[in-house]
Amino acid sequence: MRFRRLGPCVVATFYMFALPLAAQGPVRITLDDAIQMALAHNHALQAQRSTIDESRAQEITANLRPNPVLTVDAQFLPIFNPSEFSADYLNETAQFDAGIGYLFERGKKRQHRLQAAQDQTAVTRSTVADNERTLIFNVASQFVDVLLAESTLDLAQTDLKSFQQTVDIGQEQYRAGAISEGDLLKIQLQLLTFQMDVSSAQLSRVQALTSLRQFVGYESVPDGYDVAGDLAGAPLALNKEDLQAMALRQRPDYIAAVQGVTAAQSQYGLAKANGKRDVTLTFDYDHVSGTSAGSAFFNMDLPIFNRNQGEIARTNFTITQAREQEKEASETVLSDVENAYDNLQTNGEVIRLYETGYLDQATQSRDISKFAYEHGAASLLDFLDAERSYRAIELAYRQALAAYMMAMEQLREAVGSRKLP
Repeated sequence: MRFRRLGPCVVATFYMFALPLAAQGPVRITLDDAIQMALAHNHALQAQRSTIDESRAQEITANLRPNPVLTVDAQFLPIFNPSEFSADYLNETAQFDAGIGYLFERGKKRQHRLQAAQDQTAVTRSTVADNERTLIFNVASQFVDVLLAESTLDLAQTDLKSFQQTVDIGQEQYRAGAISEGDLLKIQLQLLTFQMDVSSAQLSRVQALTSLRQFVGYESVPDGYDVAGDLAGAPLALNKEDLQAMALRQRPDYIAAVQGVTAAQSQYGLAKANGKRDVTLTFDYDHVSGTSAGSAFFNMDLPIFNRNQGEIARTNFTITQAREQEKEASETVLSDVENAYDNLQTNGEVIRLYETGYLDQATQSRDISKFAYEHGAASLLDFLDAERSYRAIELAYRQALAAYMMAMEQLREAVGSRKLP
């Protein structure tokens, strides 16, 4: 498959902002520049990335051990008879206790909590990576819209300049008596259409650049920036099956679904561990009646009624749910790749139709009609009709190239990789 490039290849340089903008000249960014700036400055993505730090903080909480418990008490103090306070009274009558207790977790609860938190962090990372994948597609799509808007503007300006020459020739013919005033007015009125096309294309370009700037971050580029690139395409070397296999290895949303099964299993293991009863051991120092003594206490719930049965059952069902979600994610990935691949092939066929005849035919038809009209061998209506057909074919070709580039970006998003052979 061969694609005609619409203009010279532009090698863009992304200017840094260390120098005054007046000295730098216009800032032009490539698609790679736009993607890198969006990944670095898009505020919605930055907010999503903070969820990874939140999840890692939860790992710290999950790995904490229980705090020991310190108890101190004094009993039989003569608070209401202060006159009885004495060293002998405190030594022989009052009672003082000091103890320390510690909860020993059974069933490796801390290890299970940490594993569950780490597995959830892995899911969060993949979810954020999937948000990055979506952002990259949005940036690329908007970049293609800018390229289409600029190509449309270039076509409109070229057509306006060309038709202005026709108007000038018409005026000369009218002065020479070769055409009527009515024909001259028709030509001049037709010029308005070309001027409106230029104005509409200029507005579309400004709007497309503004939308792109929203994705890459307003602080990333200055006012009046531009993009560097052309509407063009390249054939795809991989077949559908290879792309689907690549997508199952790389798509972050599918990876997140696979990791979701692991996270659900970790939650199930934690629920079973929480069903184990913990043991509390306490050692007390006692001083009463002039005697010091030590006491040891053992405390544990008897697992007669509550053994965490409900949570164990719930997390077990969650595993089944996660496995079904994994299968659904797999089917979604395969469907996305298949649809994007077929769309790319269809757009490639459309481009091939234009390049194997229709573009040249439209150009030849316009040139022949223009030459014939200027030499009195064709009517004005024939010439204007050929001019409209040429403009329609050229615009449709540019739109087809943009559609092909958009389809390629959809395929990259479906596969989860920017690098497609």
